[in-house]
Amino acid sequence: MIASAPVNVPTLTAPIDEPVAGNYFVAAYPPFSAWDSAQVPALHEALAQPAPAAPLGLYVHLPFCQKKCDYCYYLSYIAQPAAVVDRYLDAVVREMELYAAQPGVKGRPVSFAYFGGGTPSTLSSAQVRRLGDGLRRALAWDNVKEVTFECAPRSVRHEFLESLREVGVTRVSMGVQSFDNELLKLNGRVHLAEDVSRAYSMIREVDFGWVNLDLMCGLLGETEEKWRESIRRIIELEPDSVTIYQTEIPHNTQLYRDLTSGALPALPLSWDIKRARLDQGFRELERAGYTVVSAYNAVKDPQRHRFLYQDYLWRGADMLGLGVAAFGYFGGVHFQNQATIKHYEAAVEQGKLPVTRAFKLSIHDQLVREFILQLKLGEVPIAPFQERFGLNIVVQFYATLRMFANEGWITVSDEAVRLTRRGLLRVDRLLPRFYDSRFQDVRYT
Repeated sequence: MIASAPVNVPTLTAPIDEPVAGNYFVAAYPPFSAWDSAQVPALHEALAQPAPAAPLGLYVHLPFCQKKCDYCYYLSYIAQPAAVVDRYLDAVVREMELYAAQPGVKGRPVSFAYFGGGTPSTLSSAQVRRLGDGLRRALAWDNVKEVTFECAPRSVRHEFLESLREVGVTRVSMGVQSFDNELLKLNGRVHLAEDVSRAYSMIREVDFGWVNLDLMCGLLGETEEKWRESIRRIIELEPDSVTIYQTEIPHNTQLYRDLTSGALPALPLSWDIKRARLDQGFRELERAGYTVVSAYNAVKDPQRHRFLYQDYLWRGADMLGLGVAAFGYFGGVHFQNQATIKHYEAAVEQGKLPVTRAFKLSIHDQLVREFILQLKLGEVPIAPFQERFGLNIVVQFYATLRMFANEGWITVSDEAVRLTRRGLLRVDRLLPRFYDSRFQDVRYT
């Protein structure tokens, strides 16, 4: 199909830019730098419309940590007193109540929820129940299909896990990153490999039905032997799914500061090496019976373990971002909350939604957004886009698809656009080539 299209497009001559530092993963389109305060009214307009039939999800940001990892760029606060955390949780519940009163949200059931951080598992059992009960009072989620809660190995406790079950958590995701203690210490993690074994045993005892474990390839100081051992250990534990991220060095991290100051104890690995190790990890997981279902995930049972937070959101679902600096998407509008707890709580206390910037997507922007995000799944069917937008994505993105097909990164049939394994391993570096010209080569954040 791609070869017979009536357009002459040369092969890719300019290399795909791969800087050592900066954001690598594409989480949103258009880039965050295009969002601004002038477009916040567009969110209020969307919320004022009658409730649509689209699935509704929640992302709840819990920004408290014992220690910030060297590679982490998420907003977090270290070792806060219980009173500070309680006040913040009350503000999150109040924010949910403000949304629940909006015509576009009122009465809609919650389909999926994700509690991320920070380190959500630093909350106490009482705080988890305080938050969960408050959110459920604001919106019905009796029939919620998926509730994910992030955990860190050292902060997992049995009574805490029981409280997660009580509030409806169905999926626990634990950040392992590596099974090598030297690597963990070098990259600023607070846990050790033995903490992973202890925490994982407790999680399995409670039986959530789905346990995901995260790994990172390309950590500072990683060798091929250490990476192979981490893959071997993760397979030995037999989690329901494994998520693998290639280590990036965003500008607002300790890792970047050490890089620019010359204080790094080891050089960052090249993207070619990280891709090779990701491929190696995927192949070992496939040999162990897992199926690779995206650029980051391998699962034991693709039918049973569909990551709805990802699948729904990447196909246009609404998601309310709750908490300081949280991101959301509603009615075709991206938005982000205030970036400090002080300003976030102040807005909520005044009965105002704490949104600080937004971007209203045109119908064309929505098509681009959904196409590039779904490419991370490795395959994008053509028919749903034709039905939803009235456009053929192959015609829409022909020039770029042709270039990538010539490089062996993509194939196109009458049914779907598919990434080859080589393309899947580098998908986040390919996605910006599909951006509209006004968003090409702009600052990402």
